[in-house]
Amino acid sequence: MERRAITIVGIVQGVGFRPYVYRLASQFALYGFVKNNSGDVEIEVEGDLQNLDRFCAELPRDPPPLARIERLSWTPRPPRGELDFRIEGSESVKSGPIFFSPDVATCDDCLREMNDPLDRRYLYPFLNCTNCGPRLTIIKGAPYDRARTTMADFPMCAACRAEYEDPANRRFHAQPIACRVCGPQLEFRGDASGEPLRAFADSLQAGKIGALKGLGGYHLLCLANADSTVRELRRRKERDAKPFALMVRDLASADLLCEIDTLERELLTSPGRPVVLLRRRPDSDVAADVAPGNPMLGVMLPYTPLHHLLFRELGNVPLVMTSGNRSDEPIAYDDADAIKRLADIADVFLMHDRPIHIRCDDSVTRVVDGFELPLRRSRGYAPQPLRLPFSVPVPILAVGSQLKATFALGIDLHAFLSHHLGDLDHYEALRAFQHDITLYETLFALDPVLLACDLHPNYASSRYARERGKPLLTIQHHHAHMASCMADNGLKEFVIGVSFDGTGYGTDGAVWGGEFLIGDYRQFQRAAHFVYVGMPGADQAIREPWRMALAHLHHAEAPNVLEGRIPSQALRIATTMLERELNTPKTSSAGRLFDAVSALLGLRDQVDYEGQAAIELEWLATRTPRCGSYDYNVESGEALVIDTRPMIREIAREVVRKTPVAVVARRFHSTLVEIIADVCGRLRNSTELDRVVLSGGVFLNALLTREVCERLKNDGFDVYRHRQVPPGDGGLSLGQLAIAAHQMS
Repeated sequence: MERRAITIVGIVQGVGFRPYVYRLASQFALYGFVKNNSGDVEIEVEGDLQNLDRFCAELPRDPPPLARIERLSWTPRPPRGELDFRIEGSESVKSGPIFFSPDVATCDDCLREMNDPLDRRYLYPFLNCTNCGPRLTIIKGAPYDRARTTMADFPMCAACRAEYEDPANRRFHAQPIACRVCGPQLEFRGDASGEPLRAFADSLQAGKIGALKGLGGYHLLCLANADSTVRELRRRKERDAKPFALMVRDLASADLLCEIDTLERELLTSPGRPVVLLRRRPDSDVAADVAPGNPMLGVMLPYTPLHHLLFRELGNVPLVMTSGNRSDEPIAYDDADAIKRLADIADVFLMHDRPIHIRCDDSVTRVVDGFELPLRRSRGYAPQPLRLPFSVPVPILAVGSQLKATFALGIDLHAFLSHHLGDLDHYEALRAFQHDITLYETLFALDPVLLACDLHPNYASSRYARERGKPLLTIQHHHAHMASCMADNGLKEFVIGVSFDGTGYGTDGAVWGGEFLIGDYRQFQRAAHFVYVGMPGADQAIREPWRMALAHLHHAEAPNVLEGRIPSQALRIATTMLERELNTPKTSSAGRLFDAVSALLGLRDQVDYEGQAAIELEWLATRTPRCGSYDYNVESGEALVIDTRPMIREIAREVVRKTPVAVVARRFHSTLVEIIADVCGRLRNSTELDRVVLSGGVFLNALLTREVCERLKNDGFDVYRHRQVPPGDGGLSLGQLAIAAHQMS
């Protein structure tokens, strides 16, 4: 007889891991116990040496679906002569990093029970098991036990208690376990009558706008094929053009709306159930105002029992399923706040009494060139850890950016990225940011020794970091983008970093955004960038792209093709600002260059949401095959400077000649591909580096990303792009964390 103490680190709590260990130990006639502590699973087993070896070999081979083993180790112990194997209660002893599962879509087993008239959970909207259901959004503390979740106020009935305590049951220690007798209940608020779900469905079918409480907050929804209702939702929500997400009943329904490839199908049906951007079919049965002028639709499948039951009532009809907020405010998740904030948007409410502790928006992703490209990493993904290519020596907190905010905690080989927290311009988003940092630090039992923030002095995240009063490292925005892509791909070597976005504070005080960097996590050199151009009106130039068009025309000494379209007085004032450099910061931004070209072509003089002008330019370009490119110059100096004036002059001439705008948009994209390949080639000649990482929000552009990767690979480069975190500011905290970790080591 021998005995071993085994420690397993990873996502091994709340996912059915202890019952799995219990069954395996019974299979190999081993005795001892298994228990959780706040950081891992502890096992002690004794028995025949051969069976112990087989047990240890089998443990990592077929764990429960949601489990993720990061590390398994064991040490010998003296045998105790035990005669049974038991599951012991949790302890709060911290022995390593703590891991939590994200919220997970309803599993097939639970769906079968929900649809079985003979099952006691028939049509119950809150059933779950250890393989599915809420996790992050209900957690209050560690270790992950019911008493430290928002289910603590729902005492289990005898039947649920029996399942919860039975190691052979799928719901053994499923912390959100519930049934119609003891669990959460629905509540309907509106002018319809009857059972809550039926009343809500009837209201939607009658053309009403509804507010539905989900896993991480409220959604606003209506029938997606009801033109007038979708228009009214846009009016009430104050969301003029930004696309709405859709939810459809199943894959067959998604197929009716969109073209879907194999990987897109996998993403749609994955446990995370993100919103997936898909190519819409010309005859898709959705209102035009769901995604005005957009060739893509953001589609997701049901991920809670309540969603499935709603479609059972409504049938095979697509639903608009957009965040429960007004314009760009944070999503509502507290019941009283939701009623207050959404009362003049939603006609009816379908609520329930299971509290949400952490608000969590839907994740958004797409497939580009055969690989996933995340746009927003949130519900279903966070807080699943990312494995780093190096160790974080002490606990570090990286607080990310101002827009699309996330934060990251790091220790050992792991980075724990938060869910999406929105734009910190909004006070409520900032409050959530501060609240959730405190919660994550408590959950993961990490007290940061060092904080990392953006170089921009006025970001709310940077102010928060300074106010913590701990050692602080400020990190240049585009260096963090480069490092984020490196960490995403497990790189440690020097690389060429192409960091293209809209706005980032440069080391010279200018607005950077079209940058070629050389470096690693410790250091970087600005090796090349787009030529500086003024931003007349500063931030106003972001909201009104015609200002950037004027700035580029003025800089290129090109004819003002905006005359007659933009009011003459506005043009005169902006021109004066450019000439006198009044409220006109300099920028090298690739994002602002996209804005300028979009306005030159008459696509978008004002934007309703961030990136709209660039997105519409991309849509236009995808309609035309490659048809040449424009001229540009590269000037030598301390850093190479890409002079875009020849391109702007040619585009102005194309506008005068009335060249089809799709052709101009396509040539512009091809020119950017040429510029990136040209500059990377020059930098390889001078540095002998052949690894290129692509980061920054501009690389959410599928056409540009696909063709840049193709061209650079053909030129002999190893090319890396984001696959786990967004290339935009939603992934910035990962780069900050990686840089700070290397500084500490």
